[in-house]
Amino acid sequence: MISPFDVLTLSQIPNIGAYRLRTLISHFGETNNIFSATANEFAYVEGFTRKVAISASHFLRSDALTRAQRFAEEQLGRAGRAGCRVVSYWDDVYPEQLKRIYDPPAFYFMLGELLKQDSSAIAIVGTRMPSDYGTVVAEKFGQEFARLGITVVSGLARGVDTVAHSAALRSGGRTIAVIGSGIDVIYPPENKGLSARIATSGAVLSEYSMSAKPDAVNFPKRNRIISGLSLGTLVIETDINGGAMITAAMALDQNREVFAVPAGILARRGRGCNTLIRDGKAKLVESIEDITAELAQKLAPPVTRGATSTLAQPQELSLFEKHIYDVCSETPLHIDLLAERVQLAMPDVLVNLLSLEFKGLVKQLPGKVFVRI
Repeated sequence: MISPFDVLTLSQIPNIGAYRLRTLISHFGETNNIFSATANEFAYVEGFTRKVAISASHFLRSDALTRAQRFAEEQLGRAGRAGCRVVSYWDDVYPEQLKRIYDPPAFYFMLGELLKQDSSAIAIVGTRMPSDYGTVVAEKFGQEFARLGITVVSGLARGVDTVAHSAALRSGGRTIAVIGSGIDVIYPPENKGLSARIATSGAVLSEYSMSAKPDAVNFPKRNRIISGLSLGTLVIETDINGGAMITAAMALDQNREVFAVPAGILARRGRGCNTLIRDGKAKLVESIEDITAELAQKLAPPVTRGATSTLAQPQELSLFEKHIYDVCSETPLHIDLLAERVQLAMPDVLVNLLSLEFKGLVKQLPGKVFVRI
């Protein structure tokens, strides 16, 4: 049994990142053997140069060890007060899919719980400033994944991430957020309530220390965990230099599937998606079936190749609902124009639109604008 205290203590050895920490503990087996090891013994560890071996041996025989132990105590105390736990690479609950990536974290802090069913997970990533179209698409896929029992993984950022997490929760599904700060420093701050809800129907994960600030350099690194937890990554609206492109690249490096929603050729925020599709790095996605068919052999039952959304279908609608639904499209329509096209009184249109919203078929956007989802 590898204790979180020992893992956190050893993580403070200079020049010891996730890779060397994993090889160090795997080499010695028991952490007690590490604390008593000589420089010559450290030199036999994979990835340890002679210089790193001498530095590690000196560190564990100096006052620095006491400071590292205090750090571990402080971190565990903060984690306990925040209601989270430390999960190490050697724990039974550590996800097998995450272990199979090139550089899995040696440990992470977790608020909530990961379940076996979370092995059927798909990441949804995209711009922090989505268009109405991007928002509707992210919500649609978040809902449909949840209703098929597929866990939604994202990064809790503004925009597409927030929409995807929220849609999964509203549909009674599970979702996982991987953040680039300490678990007790939720960023953006307005998502603190969302993170708490995620912890009740999934988990919030971070490989960064408690109270770590959301520095810009943290986010690209955490993206490998988002893709690493997932069977595939769905990219919804991103420019060529967007952070979602980093996640897609990492997914490809991890031999995971990448999917992308196409964008209009004039839509700058969708150029990244079109580039991925054009270069053959992502499969073009128009519906959830495009994804479930591709991953049919990997998704756990009851998701199958022929799986379809459990959202209400047009044939289940009343005559007026179907008429309005047929006029709605993925292009936002103002209520005035919609009423004119269906040739119904405004109160009747609003009543039926409300019903369609409850059935998950349309969404109201700011300014009395409606879109089909």
